Amino acid sequence: MSQQPVPYRILVTGSRDWQDANKVRAVLAAALFQNVPAVIVHGACPSGPDAVASWWIRQHRAIGLTEERHPADWASHGKAAGPRRNAQMVAAGADVVLAFIRRGSRGASHTVALARRAGIPVQLWTEP
Repeated sequence: MSQQPVPYRILVTGSRDWQDANKVRAVLAAALFQNVPAVIVHGACPSGPDAVASWWIRQHRAIGLTEERHPADWASHGKAAGPRRNAQMVAAGADVVLAFIRRGSRGASHTVALARRAGIPVQLWTEP
């Protein structure tokens, strides 16, 4: 009996007002080169890199992509929801974190710091 390959896990994080959707798509494509099947993990934000990644995954499901969404539970946790969600995403594990930070976004920067502490490689892009 053959074993299924373990999916490559890519955690995408970024600023909600990140402007360069083409950069997110290009970075995802490069990260996936020879790393399929893959799971793209993100915080399910309706804008920014999370939204771009979600759209991109739907366009490329045929190559073996799946999506793991981690929406923040603002109703239950208030302002702590974002940091809790970030910690959950990092704790779930990833092979790499792709971070797209604009204007020093506290949420995305928090995810990067957690990932680095966990020993997860981080690739970082910034916008002013």
